[in-house]
Formats: sequence, C-alpha cells, structure tokens
Amino acid sequence: MLKYSTFFETVDDGRVQCVLCPRRCRIGLNRTGSCGTRRNSDGKLEVLTYGRLSAVAVDPIEKKPLSHFLPGTRTFSVGTDGCNLMCPFCQNASLSQCPLSSGYDATVVRQWSPDEVVQVARHHGCDSIAFTYSEPTLATEFALEVAPLAKSKGVRIVYVTNGQVAQKPLEQLCLNLSAANVDLKSFSESVYRTTLKGELGATLNAIEKLVDAGVWVEITTLIVPEMNDSTQELTQIARFIAGVSKDIPWHVSRFHPAFKRMDVPATDTQTIFRAMDIGSSAGLQYIYAGNMPMRQGEDTCCPSCKHVVVARSGFRVIRMETRQSKCPKCGQHIAGVGFP
Repeated sequence: MLKYSTFFETVDDGRVQCVLCPRRCRIGLNRTGSCGTRRNSDGKLEVLTYGRLSAVAVDPIEKKPLSHFLPGTRTFSVGTDGCNLMCPFCQNASLSQCPLSSGYDATVVRQWSPDEVVQVARHHGCDSIAFTYSEPTLATEFALEVAPLAKSKGVRIVYVTNGQVAQKPLEQLCLNLSAANVDLKSFSESVYRTTLKGELGATLNAIEKLVDAGVWVEITTLIVPEMNDSTQELTQIARFIAGVSKDIPWHVSRFHPAFKRMDVPATDTQTIFRAMDIGSSAGLQYIYAGNMPMRQGEDTCCPSCKHVVVARSGFRVIRMETRQSKCPKCGQHIAGVGFP
C-alpha cells in the first residue's frame, strides 16, 4: 500500500522538501531523505515505512520509561525503522539505522493497518499504544491515523521521542498524544549539531509545546561519559526542565557501550547519583535512575515527606499507595495521570 506524506513542499527541478523534522531535506526524484524513510516519487513524498512495524511487544508502561502515566498498566509498543538523528552511542541502532544500510527494503516488513494496531492493543488489555524503539516522528503519518481509532476505544497514544519534529506536525501531535517521554540528550548546541546531527532548539521547543498542550511529559537523559556528564551541563538540563515544570519526572540513565561507542566505558553509578542530586537542587520533584544495578532509583517518592508511594521491582509495580493521587502519609499531591 503506497502512502504519501502531507508534510512536504514542492520546490524546483522536481525536488520536494520534507517538512516533518528540522532537517528539511530537499529530495531529488526517486531519492530518499537523510533518514532513508521518505522518497520522492513523481513529486510526492512517499512514506516507505508506513505501517511497517519492525518491532511490537506488550510492555509495562514503566519500560518506556513513564513512571507517572497510568502506572502499573500495559502498553502496546510498536516501532518502525529509522531515526532522524545519528547518535554514535545509539542503544537501538539495529532499528534506528536500518534504512541507511545498503539494500534496505521496507517491503520485507509486514504492513499493519491502523485498525489492526488498535485491535491487538485491546486484545492484550493495553491502555495505551506507544510508538517507540526507533524515532516515532518518522511514523507520524501512521500514528495520526491510529490515534482517533484508539481514542474511540479508550486507548491512549504515547511517543518515546527525541523531539526532533517540525512545528506543523508537532501541533498535530499535541492534539493526539496523551503522553511522551522526550530524550534530552545534551544541552550543547554543538553536540547536537556535530555529534547527533540534530538541533537542540527543536527538542527544547517540543518539550515546551507538549507541556503547554497538556500532554503528560517525562524526560530521559542518557548520560554518556565525556559527552554530557559534566556538572555544568547536567545543571543546565535540570534547570531547563524545572523552568518548564518542576513536576516533570527526569530519568537519568546509565550509558552502556553500544554501536560506535563500544570503546567508551559504562557510566559510573556515582555520576548517576550526582545527576540526581543536581536535579533535586534544581527543584525537580521526581527523579529516576535508569539502567542501574540492583534496580536503584526506580520508586516514586512523595516530594514532601519522601514516603514511597509507588514501589517498583524492575518495571513491575509491586505496591501503589496513593489515594486520590495523594500521598497517604502527608496528603501531598503526586503529579501525573492515572494514580489511584
């Protein structure tokens, strides 16, 4: 099934300009953009990966990670190939970089219909559908068709995204998403441009616009040694998040050697604890540690009295004590969606 994007403009010499993300690729006839997922077919922008889900799974919502959105529920995780960043430390490069590999052919992946995705999600008792694994911005045309069908069945839409999305599609996503975990990978424009091949401003704008639109947002920062682990940069990240809302949960996650950074050691656990202290000093109310040994830093604590209101083991909720979204000990409101 051919699917054409609406997020493009016609330019000269038969080229089209994709306006889905900040790269704004100008694409010649029968060529693809830099992400490899969109092709100029006779002056229209064909979405090569439309509905072609390379990965599907039923996950706990905490795995996304989302700790304050429908805690303890299941989400139907789906992902297409491709990404509009080129992170050398990518933890999921087999999917994100697939369209750029030699001889890539999207047709080898079975195509799903929007209705089928919703039906399978409901069959497995999932309260949400998460576009994840690779970059969901590149699946936006498909997601926007899934969203109204899901809403009619009481199923919500989640994005796990790098935030590299242009204004027009972002506005449509703000109307259709219920929650998003946004990767804020650095606070350096230079790192974004030279290392990640993206724009810091786009991610910061996405975070602000999603929050303003009432989408529940949590933020993840993968801490990579010698890239974004300085106290100065972690402080900048934490202060930015707090400036948007101190109720935004911040997930600070350990890097493990991957992709083109196999020679970089895993992040020291003390660095993660330092980042958590920095977040706390900036006024953030909810801070979590990811990829940690002994599963440290995954419980939800009351920001007032520090009582554990949600206890977790791995991605499994083992105890939830909130009452009308409040701490049972001191009555402090716990920010989020779906706390009992």
